[in-house]
Amino acid sequence: MTLSLAVHGAARTVTGSCLELRAGGSRILLDCGLFQGSRSLEALNYEALAFEPSSIDAVVLSHAHIDHSGLLPRLVAEGFSGTIWCTIETSDLLEFMLADAGRIQEYEAERRNHRRDRAGDELIAPIYTEADALVAWQRARAVPLAEWFEPAPGFRVKLWNAGHILGSASVEVEAGGVRLLYSGDIGPDNKAFHADPDSPTGFDHVICEATYGDRSREQISIEARRRLLETEIVEARARGGNLVIPTFALERTQELLLDISKLSSDDRIGTAAVFVDSPLANRATTVFRKYADQLEDTGGRDVFAHPSIHYVNDVSGSMMLNSTSGAIILAASGMCEAGRIRHHLFYNLPRRESTILFVGFQAEGSLGRVILDGAKRVRISGRDVMVRAQIRRIESYSAHADQAELLAWIEARAPIGGTLFLGHGERGAIDELGKLVTARGLAPSVIVPEIGEVYELNAGAPARRTKTGKPELQEAIGRDWQNNYADLATSLKRRLANIRDARDRQTAIDEMRRVLDSYSAPI
Repeated sequence: MTLSLAVHGAARTVTGSCLELRAGGSRILLDCGLFQGSRSLEALNYEALAFEPSSIDAVVLSHAHIDHSGLLPRLVAEGFSGTIWCTIETSDLLEFMLADAGRIQEYEAERRNHRRDRAGDELIAPIYTEADALVAWQRARAVPLAEWFEPAPGFRVKLWNAGHILGSASVEVEAGGVRLLYSGDIGPDNKAFHADPDSPTGFDHVICEATYGDRSREQISIEARRRLLETEIVEARARGGNLVIPTFALERTQELLLDISKLSSDDRIGTAAVFVDSPLANRATTVFRKYADQLEDTGGRDVFAHPSIHYVNDVSGSMMLNSTSGAIILAASGMCEAGRIRHHLFYNLPRRESTILFVGFQAEGSLGRVILDGAKRVRISGRDVMVRAQIRRIESYSAHADQAELLAWIEARAPIGGTLFLGHGERGAIDELGKLVTARGLAPSVIVPEIGEVYELNAGAPARRTKTGKPELQEAIGRDWQNNYADLATSLKRRLANIRDARDRQTAIDEMRRVLDSYSAPI
């Protein structure tokens, strides 16, 4: 009985994590995540699944982030009837994470269908609904760390602390005579709330994330991180506008609240009012409170109940923040692709006195990445928005290990008898990490898989590719044509206006029409 690995996502991109393992007649998935980022990448969520959902015996989930769990409702709705195995904390978080994802799917479909620039287009249906999400959550079954369980015949699995977010785990698998470790997302050393990552040594194959494989961050303490945040808050308040922080509802929001409550209690940021404008973040915070006695760095206090923190759930409360100045507004999503953050960006990006502070990874093609890369205009919900606000960034809140920490984690798994697979990263990050792994001799074989590839895994030998990927899927990764269109559309009127001669301006318009018509299919 051999073990095979099929790669269905998070290959040369950081979202859509989904791996399929087959041994004998059993098939399990390691994660089943949503693609996030550009419209082309998100479109992959609508494509036919690469497997029949009813043929999957079980899912082993590394953690509750939507790029790892967000396609579970679709999987269940299309016929999966097995168990979703995960830690108890992940199971608790999934109830809120999946339900919120379902609501977002419904909302985004309705919003896009009502956009003026889509008039006459075919209606978009949500990938799944909130009801689908809750049905999927009910299939979750919690298991403790470091204890063997059998998700399907022929598979033995054990979960290990990954130190990434509450409940996150790396996944050890034994099947077909092969010992394999899937990293999931690896947290950095000395992260707030959680112990450092931990898992065994000596595997035939290791699948490792590479989100920050091309960069090393300055290793700073939590207090040093708080000083950076303090500086940003004080300077933002001095400008008189709002400090808007796009934040991931799960973990990043709670880390920020931990630091803000400490800074506020120590009277280091004045009387700044903090608004957490994310129903999902507010629900996730209740789970953190449930496990407060297990969290590090809180000093045994309920740091989430500080009087300066206000939790906003209803839409009217969110809209009232339009007229606010001098507030700290935390809103999801962290990459600015959906949720209430887009609303706050629409109102605050054009204001010179406002500050937008990024504290998390921004994937290629996402609105957050476009803003962070220096765009002067962006499109939000079909509308052009000038970028006049101060754009700032703090990298020390990352929930991912950096290059040095990833290398240390890989080295600590030694010996690796067969192949190290590098995924969950953009091309540059993966390639740089791969070069360093090879130069240091940390694995006899290093493979950077592509979506759609299948590998045969044997004990103590390099993996053998048995099926190639789909090149057309790689075209969806990274910055897509809709990003480029948004850049062109937001500057087109101004650029035409800069052509002073009216005849030359008309000639330019006519030439653009001729070029577009030359690529159009005949009617």
